[in-house]
Amino acid sequence: MPDLPICDAPKAPRLLDQVDKACKKKHLARSTAKTYAFWIRDFVFYQRRVTGHFVHPEQMGAPEIEDYLTYLAVDRHVAAATQNLALNALVFLYRHVIGIDPGRFNPTRAKQPRNVPVVLSRSEVERVLCEIAPPVQLIARLMYAGGLRVGEACALRVKDIDVARRQVTVRRGKGAKDRLTLLPDALAHGLERALTDRAGLHRRDLAAGEGWVELPDAFAVKSPRAAWSLSWQYLFAARRLARHPDTGRSGRWHVFDTTVQRAVKEAAAVAGLTKRVTSHTLRHSFATHLLEAGYDIRTIQQLLGHANLKTTMIYTHCQTQASRGVMGVRSPLDLAAAGV
Repeated sequence: MPDLPICDAPKAPRLLDQVDKACKKKHLARSTAKTYAFWIRDFVFYQRRVTGHFVHPEQMGAPEIEDYLTYLAVDRHVAAATQNLALNALVFLYRHVIGIDPGRFNPTRAKQPRNVPVVLSRSEVERVLCEIAPPVQLIARLMYAGGLRVGEACALRVKDIDVARRQVTVRRGKGAKDRLTLLPDALAHGLERALTDRAGLHRRDLAAGEGWVELPDAFAVKSPRAAWSLSWQYLFAARRLARHPDTGRSGRWHVFDTTVQRAVKEAAAVAGLTKRVTSHTLRHSFATHLLEAGYDIRTIQQLLGHANLKTTMIYTHCQTQASRGVMGVRSPLDLAAAGV
């Protein structure tokens, strides 16, 4: 992404470089840094269209922010979540990059829809999973088996899989929180084979003078040799080595999230499903099927890693059983047919 030529001083640091540096200091994910940079850049270019010239954000404040966020909701008709994302990016810019208080603002807010998650039946889930080719199939099965987000599943490391105790440790999930989730018996053999294959690949990498992997936060300073240990390697490794964008080191990253997302979407089409199926649909189906099996909603909340029970409660609206219907209610048409 090209930087913004909005600093007058010849040697002044570029704005997006400052944003990237602040994101690294706060240990934000790369995807978050890229998203923040996108909305900050969009904000600056919007003001350029309004004023006819570039204006540095430190010369703007609450009126400009309110005008931009209102423009997103009214003119571009973005979703409420998208508007909130742009707001978070601008708050980060002023709080952690520029270091000034822009003042109070009250933009027109985008409407927050109340969408019911798309949920597949057990047979539909199996049809989709059967159409996904290995090794991505194992990732998708693990996502459904444990309610993992696609990024959490792809970023699993060897040490996060405990086949003996039948559990998976999700490190730094949403909100930078760790949690434990399920490793079913049905996947135990497949994961053991994946761990064996990953160990063989790591031995070949070490023999070729490679085998380095990125470590989280300051752990690389505390234990630098851990970057070459098997336990810290990504379980679902990419086929090719790649250069780290910050350090320039050559290492083996994990499978890209988009690879799994595309595989799930294509598998749903091949399986003939007319529902809008994404990789996150597997997580929705996991939670709903556990509710249908009679498990406590607070247990499901912990497995999903939700901070608020209200977030988990949405799956109670998805809970269906063929014999009971939606929310346990039978249609009057069925009651009439049964003579009730």
